Amino acid sequence: MTLDQLADLDAVGQAELIRAGEVHPKEVVEAAIARIEALDPTLNALVFRDFDRARQAAAKQPTGPLGGVPFLLKDLGANQEGLPQYEGNKVLRELDHRAANDDALGAKFRAAGLVTLGKTNVPEFGPHPTTQPDAFGPAHNPWDLDRTPGGSSGGSAAAVAAGLVPVAHANDGGGSIRIPAAFCGLVGLKPTRGRVPAPDQLSRYTVELAVTRTVRDTAAVLDAVHGNVGGEMFIAPAPARPYAQEVAADAGRLRIGLLADAAVFDGAPPTDPDCVAAARRTAEQLASMGHDVEEAWPRLLLDLSARRATGATWAAGGANGLNLFTAQIAREPTADDVEAFTWARWQRAQNISLREYLAAAAAQQEWAVAVSQWWDDYDVLVTPTTGEPAPTIEEMTPDRDAPWRIDKRYARIAVFTMPFNVTGHPAITLPLATTAAGLPVGVQLVAAHFREDLLLRLAGQLEAAAPWVQRRPAVHA
Repeated sequence: MTLDQLADLDAVGQAELIRAGEVHPKEVVEAAIARIEALDPTLNALVFRDFDRARQAAAKQPTGPLGGVPFLLKDLGANQEGLPQYEGNKVLRELDHRAANDDALGAKFRAAGLVTLGKTNVPEFGPHPTTQPDAFGPAHNPWDLDRTPGGSSGGSAAAVAAGLVPVAHANDGGGSIRIPAAFCGLVGLKPTRGRVPAPDQLSRYTVELAVTRTVRDTAAVLDAVHGNVGGEMFIAPAPARPYAQEVAADAGRLRIGLLADAAVFDGAPPTDPDCVAAARRTAEQLASMGHDVEEAWPRLLLDLSARRATGATWAAGGANGLNLFTAQIAREPTADDVEAFTWARWQRAQNISLREYLAAAAAQQEWAVAVSQWWDDYDVLVTPTTGEPAPTIEEMTPDRDAPWRIDKRYARIAVFTMPFNVTGHPAITLPLATTAAGLPVGVQLVAAHFREDLLLRLAGQLEAAAPWVQRRPAVHA
């Protein structure tokens, strides 16, 4: 195994080499640094490099299940001491605010032995399915540099897909793990709300984990970071056994529902034919494995009134974003401090009354309870991950005079991901298909609350039946 070949190994593979003494963490980290320096000027996946401290950490031979494996932290969400949190914003970049210590998840990543090399590019404050902030410029999809890698974990996904590192932190408040993973040909698990600690996370929609190239890497990261800590709002029961053991375990005979096209719902955007075909082929594959598969889904999943309620609560969340930013910069923000889309969202939030917000929030929770009952009769729901394959960066650039117009495109992309941030269900995207032009297409599997084990079993079956790990984008280490 040469250092040049390390980019072909997933995180578990690299950790095994390190434990066997075949390579030192310093060598693995230096190889990753070289890949970043060679390719990131093209990808723009990183917004901050922390190479000197990474070298120091590697020299100490980190312990833990992923000891010595190079890693990137998303510039939104989890914190580690000394690293910045710019959140895609020019003012926060100018202030150069740094974390005083590790938060709960940052500490778990460190305890797992992961060596953080830097922070990855994100859209401003995160509520976009693309990563092209004015403050840092767009991240590019390594499969096609004119296209977005998705968002908001777009920098993380671009870096992993291109082989810069084998795994990177990601989080998901409306699809921000699953959308970039789908656009970049990766595995992306959104855990059940409460499965991964994030006591500082105030949103009930957002959860944390990573993007990876293999199912076993996703299981390994989940094993390393799951578990409750003090101060959390949501508590998850402990798994029956390590998640790594689920990847090759028998899933049994499952009852699986298929929803291939959002167009079956009134007013929902039609789904791209490549995405529909990918979900249908996956359903056929699952049936050939002996599972019971039928066209079935929660009948209220994309109900028009529920979509309106979610739109209202999401828009109202802009008021909280404004408050947080005000506290961060210690003054009242102006339109010059943020992008046009952010400012428009904040202004729209001022027009939603408390009565409207409370009514929408109550309706949303009633809807979530009704949708969740579907899993009393089914084990897994299969859908496309996104409503379309990765669009171009140009297509995803908001009109500065009417920035809200991009919302319809955002809604089409996130039509299958956003509902499960509201309900809290675990969902995983797998890179099971490609378009005729070679772009990755993700397929989403959704299980009942706290059944990450079942998703990993089924994902392991599909990975073995239709392996994707040898596919490489045009830009790869």
